[in-house]
Amino acid sequence: MLFAAGLGTRLQPLTLSRPKALVEVGGKTLLEHALRHLQRNGCESVIINVHYLAAQIIEWLDKNSFEMEIAISDETDLLLDTGGGLQKAAWFLKDAPFLVYNTDILTNMNLAEFYRRHCAGDALATLAVRRRPSSRYLLFDENGLLCGWQHAKTGETRLSRSVSNPQALAFSGIHAVNPAIFNFMPADKQVFSMIDVYLHAAETQSIQAYPHDADIWFDIGTPAALEQVRLLNYE
Repeated sequence: MLFAAGLGTRLQPLTLSRPKALVEVGGKTLLEHALRHLQRNGCESVIINVHYLAAQIIEWLDKNSFEMEIAISDETDLLLDTGGGLQKAAWFLKDAPFLVYNTDILTNMNLAEFYRRHCAGDALATLAVRRRPSSRYLLFDENGLLCGWQHAKTGETRLSRSVSNPQALAFSGIHAVNPAIFNFMPADKQVFSMIDVYLHAAETQSIQAYPHDADIWFDIGTPAALEQVRLLNYE
């Protein structure tokens, strides 16, 4: 699943007239970068959620060809956040382990190997993580299993279980997930975060870290980040 429904407020004014997924880097939209990367790594089908300026994304998809099945999860009536968005797309994802990928991420990460490693293990979900500065961190125990979350600026900490000296790593916006995750989603909410779901599931299930510090990775969240990538001539 590709998350492409966000408002892109941090990228204004670029996103005042177009969705963040259609912002360009190296002559390609962020959406094309994501789809081509998934395609190169063997992905055969993808569902994309849309909300803000959704018609532009749908029109762009109609004009561009990809060798994979592409479905749309329409959130134009209500932006559902990552957890709610995933839950709405469960019909497309319920039959096998699947990848979740933020469209505003640019990376050369080997997604096929990431997916293979997840499927070979017994984790409910595998989260790509890096050692990098961030305002929010996921906390992992000595075995690389999720045990909490921490806000670096406020000190707020949420623990799934008590662990001595947890390791703080920044989430990369790429997950491999088993369909059983839908059993841990709230039945009484439409809008909720996947981080909340993972923290709840981590009380009893294995949520595994997947460090990938050697990979190229950019979060195109702000004009400054976008300019940095453009200066590097990322293609």
